[in-house]
Amino acid sequence: MIDTNSLKISRERPRAILLLAITSTMWSLGGLLIKSVNSNPLAIAGSRSAIAVVLLLLVLKKPKLTWSFAQIGAALAYAATSILFVTATKTTTAANAILLQFTAPIYVALLSAWLLKEKTKLMDWITISLVMGGMVLFFLDNLSTKSILGNGIAAASGVTFAFFIIFMRMQKDGSPLESILLGNILTAVIGIPFLTQSVPDATGWLYLVILGIVQLGIPYILFARAIKHLTALEAILIPVIEPLLNPVWVFLMLGEAPGLLAIVGGIIVLSTITIRCVLSALPSSTKEVMRSI
Repeated sequence: MIDTNSLKISRERPRAILLLAITSTMWSLGGLLIKSVNSNPLAIAGSRSAIAVVLLLLVLKKPKLTWSFAQIGAALAYAATSILFVTATKTTTAANAILLQFTAPIYVALLSAWLLKEKTKLMDWITISLVMGGMVLFFLDNLSTKSILGNGIAAASGVTFAFFIIFMRMQKDGSPLESILLGNILTAVIGIPFLTQSVPDATGWLYLVILGIVQLGIPYILFARAIKHLTALEAILIPVIEPLLNPVWVFLMLGEAPGLLAIVGGIIVLSTITIRCVLSALPSSTKEVMRSI
């Protein structure tokens, strides 16, 4: 007899991986677009979240607000991550902020077994080690130890990002998109008052609309769908390609080419994640055959 549930899972996993890859690509537009908006960073964060809220409400229509521990936890972790990352970017180098935020896979690996009962295997730890090593190489030329406060805030954003992933994964049998809605509402409430310090011009508002819809709203809708079919660790490892794409957009738009170490680091990260995704997407029967060889 054919197990229809297994067939469904085998079909959904590759789709979920693809959705996360698309999500990461759309997230990566943030760096270039945010730099193009002349306004307070928190005002930018709040404004793009407010625009994303409109899109999320159109998609959800009637949000299912259960006010569960996981739903509230994910919303708070989302808002904290957004605010901490923006603050870190202002108080330390962009490279430090991104690298320290993407220490999140380590925390997810440690917390998954405890909170989600998703065991972290040896291959997962090897993947994390290779990804982190590649990330260090990628950003090595731009790393700095000057701002202890900024680096601490960036590291904190890695912890909150990990908890966001964990709480979202807890809702795999529900509707995690409501947590993103609540998180954006909270971010908007905190950030929008800072618009009084510097109001963007017409071009700035155009970029904010793109940020809210293309860089935030749509990708998080895809993310909420994908995380229901992947482990928490997979949901944080695949988006690691986001920071690697930021300099690609800068190169295409401004002609600033990355250095040799960055290229090597990028190849290590992309190769590791690609192999990990291909292996995880294989049917269980194929994996058993490979183990027996």
